[in-house]
Amino acid sequence: MDDVSTAEVRVERRGAMLLVTLDRPRSLNALTLGMIEALDAVLAVAAEDATVGAVAIRGAGERAFCAGGDVRALWEAGRSGAPLIRDLYWREYRLNRRIARFPKPYVALIDGIVMGGGVGVSFHGSHRIVGDRAVFAMPETAIGFFPDVGAGWLLPRCPGRVGLYLGLTGARLGPADVVHAGLATHYLPSSQLGHLIERLPEAAGRPDGLDALLAAAAKPPEPSPLASRREAIDRCFSGGTVEAILAALAAEDGAWAGEAAASLRQASPTSLKVTHRHLSTAYHDLEAVLRAEYRVTGHFMQGNDFYEGVRAAIIDKDRRPRWRPDRLESVDEQQVAAYFAPLDEPDLVFPE
Repeated sequence: MDDVSTAEVRVERRGAMLLVTLDRPRSLNALTLGMIEALDAVLAVAAEDATVGAVAIRGAGERAFCAGGDVRALWEAGRSGAPLIRDLYWREYRLNRRIARFPKPYVALIDGIVMGGGVGVSFHGSHRIVGDRAVFAMPETAIGFFPDVGAGWLLPRCPGRVGLYLGLTGARLGPADVVHAGLATHYLPSSQLGHLIERLPEAAGRPDGLDALLAAAAKPPEPSPLASRREAIDRCFSGGTVEAILAALAAEDGAWAGEAAASLRQASPTSLKVTHRHLSTAYHDLEAVLRAEYRVTGHFMQGNDFYEGVRAAIIDKDRRPRWRPDRLESVDEQQVAAYFAPLDEPDLVFPE
């Protein structure tokens, strides 16, 4: 296939493999609309190109795989009424689905921060490899949003109540925890990822070559702190409401419970209740999840808390968001249900 690299997405042909590099290291490789469009175009062509055996994706620099979407740009667009918001999420969610359905191995090399939109372009792939520097989180409730990019499919498939814990609190996981949560398929020390990339092209050209290579190269991670807290997490996050979860955390021993409760108290009450409903819904497939997330996203973009959360965390950095409503008990089920209602525009649709 022809060179389709852009200023923000580099694509290299290495034998039977395409190596994609998200190339905005100064912005922690945060996704822009242009990056989403470029990656989608690469995968559309690669899926039909018989000479491409696999696609691998990584982030430039050592700090991040991809720290999420460019929320500052979304904040500015939403305040000005620009169409960026609809265009970005429409295309991003379709890209998430394309990755999940990609007919060839899709190898995410995750070494550094992976959050938000970065999760969408990595953890829907067939092979998810984490290095020593990997830090996973879905911290959207802290900025008045909710875990999207297919999180309603990914997080409920974590063991026990781990997914709900992650989605509500935005807790950060290291590589061992990401493997324990079932989000990553393999762990490899950061120092060995470069050597793995050199060996991937040859493996991609052989049937089952990639699986054999990773089985031989992968290492067992260190013991998972998350695993040691599983029983307590399952107990505390089994409540049917956010209020019940907070009450359970208050009765639980351990610093982690206090930290989790503090995260919940600082987050947007609306975001928490919408997230609880979203991650507790039994969707039948990823497409249904993404359609629901597109609706929820649209409603958040019409409200207060996303803009206020981004202002407090990124624009003014005063860390003092003014949520509306500002108390859990002020967010009722009718208000939550409204976030899942149809928008005044067409629902998200997918190409055949």
